[in-house]
Amino acid sequence: MKTVLIIGIGAGNPDYITIQAVNALNRVDVFFLMDKGGDKDSMIALRRDICERFIKDRTYRFAEAKSPDWSRDAGEYNAVVDSLNRDKRAIFERFITDEMQDGECGAFLIWGDPSLYDSTIRIVEAIAADGRLAFDYEVIPGISSLHALTARHRTPLNSIGQPVTITTGRKLGNRFPEGADSVFVMLDADSAYKAFLGQDVDIYWGAYIGTPDEILISGRLADVAAEIERSRAEAKARHGWIMDSYLLRKAG
Repeated sequence: MKTVLIIGIGAGNPDYITIQAVNALNRVDVFFLMDKGGDKDSMIALRRDICERFIKDRTYRFAEAKSPDWSRDAGEYNAVVDSLNRDKRAIFERFITDEMQDGECGAFLIWGDPSLYDSTIRIVEAIAADGRLAFDYEVIPGISSLHALTARHRTPLNSIGQPVTITTGRKLGNRFPEGADSVFVMLDADSAYKAFLGQDVDIYWGAYIGTPDEILISGRLADVAAEIERSRAEAKARHGWIMDSYLLRKAG
């Protein structure tokens, strides 16, 4: 029986790798890498560095494929993502069929935690449920960008006894969800936090968390919004991509 591991590798810093993840890495025969283009070569390099650093006395190999191209503006968002995941599924099925022998272990190395705004689990689950390919799969959690961000800012995620909403820039809107005073935002390409300008709100923002390129900015939103926007634009121009997130909290 083939085994597929979905391993959370943390949000950018190799030191975020858990002992459970290290043990999982040392079971793997072949690592599956999705190449997202030259601008994101550093993300592939980090995965290779993690393997080199933590795998001991074991032979392993890499299988690579080009990640499908897509655009958030190509149509209705859910339909675009469904199409993207169908394309990824075809690649995953080829990985499992062509790159693994019976009895071998393959792995996807997932930035952050596999359960948080990543489709690898649901794609692998769908392939397994289809029944055409015989394999087992496991999920190993990782330190997410949410927890890395709050740790770097030395702030708790929630207020005492209060809920937290986790959402995307597309879904943020201009007010806090009912009953919540803290909102964690990912995948925000358009600086959606600006909709809260004029409100009494604090922001804890970070980009490239845990890497040498890390940027951290926090404070009253009205005071630091322009600095965040400028820093974000400069960093994206310099690196060709940006991975950032932020926590919004009602002040006081």
